[in-house]
Amino acid sequence: MEKTWRWFGEKDSITLDMLRQIGVEGIVTALHDVPNGEIWQKDKIVEVREYIQASGMHWSVVESLPVCEAIKFGGPERDRLIDNYIASLSNLGEAGIKTVCYNFMPVIDWIRTDLDYRLPDGTSTLYFNYAGFAYFDCRILGRAGAEKDYPDSVLEKVAKLDRTLSAREKQSLIDTIIVKTQGFVNGNISEKDDAPVRLFRQLLEKYDGIGRKELRQNLKYFLDAVMPVCDRYGIDMCVHPDDPPCQVLGLPRIISSEEDLAWLVGSVGNRHNGITFCAGSLSAGPENNVPGMAARFKDRVHFVHLRSTDILPGGDFIEAPHTAGRGHIVDLVRIFENMRPDLPMRVDHGRLMLGDREKNYNPGYSFYGRMYALAQVDGIMAAVRNEMDNPKFFI
Repeated sequence: MEKTWRWFGEKDSITLDMLRQIGVEGIVTALHDVPNGEIWQKDKIVEVREYIQASGMHWSVVESLPVCEAIKFGGPERDRLIDNYIASLSNLGEAGIKTVCYNFMPVIDWIRTDLDYRLPDGTSTLYFNYAGFAYFDCRILGRAGAEKDYPDSVLEKVAKLDRTLSAREKQSLIDTIIVKTQGFVNGNISEKDDAPVRLFRQLLEKYDGIGRKELRQNLKYFLDAVMPVCDRYGIDMCVHPDDPPCQVLGLPRIISSEEDLAWLVGSVGNRHNGITFCAGSLSAGPENNVPGMAARFKDRVHFVHLRSTDILPGGDFIEAPHTAGRGHIVDLVRIFENMRPDLPMRVDHGRLMLGDREKNYNPGYSFYGRMYALAQVDGIMAAVRNEMDNPKFFI
């Protein structure tokens, strides 16, 4: 697979020269300064493409060209926003950028409750505490009917947290769940917003009456509209799985399971309608057989995120080492290397280690932690290619 890296543009403290030195081949990036819903202009796309090429790499994948909320909930401005999306895709296609990662998660992208969970070896990682998330939902957000979504055992923990959490800890939950993990990727809420909880409630209200059926219909409507421009330019659209792969905050989630992926590829049969196979997101679902899903849908996988998780008691989960956990990365590399050697792959959610913590990187996007993960995965890929080239030695 092609070794790629998510890079946040010229303002990123991790430079392209650094990435070239550690073996990165392709860059995954976006026009982060363009507000959601506006057209990506071709001259700006070409400027970024040429800047990357000058460093000896190429723009491999767009992550992300955001899908506006009104497209997801089917608002009155949906068609205008889809027309803008099509214009952006056309400009990307003319510039030779042919792989676009996006998501169709309502309101909120990936969710964690702790961005600096300390491990015994001195590194730290991302962590999802189910009771902590339930506390945010029930007591901070105050969502109507939230308690019905959690078992009594979790609600007991919520009551205990209500007696023990400090004001600072409550604010940390707000920052972690709806600000820090969202704002740096064209999110709906940023650190500049004065009242993030109020804004978040307003966003949730837009999905009143929208269930799985309606959200699926809206995704199909969007894909049917963009497939012609994808056909014209050979652009692969790759939806990212829900993270975590379960219903949250009363919102429907429709890219969480094997059945969801089967619906996706079956509802819009065009091969340009594909998947970003995120092993980390999928492995956080207890029922998901990640290698089995990769084998089943490999022909519609256009981009791969290699990371892994461990599911803990009580609904918690944590990022696992790239050589362990429920992501089964060795098995995934065997599947995808046999399918398409040039398939773009990036490691994800590296640990904070060495001097990473002091650099204030975007959550999950450390330098040393991801470099370490890339070295691990590069070794796995080398071993798998050796197996493929010398099968007689692996009986």
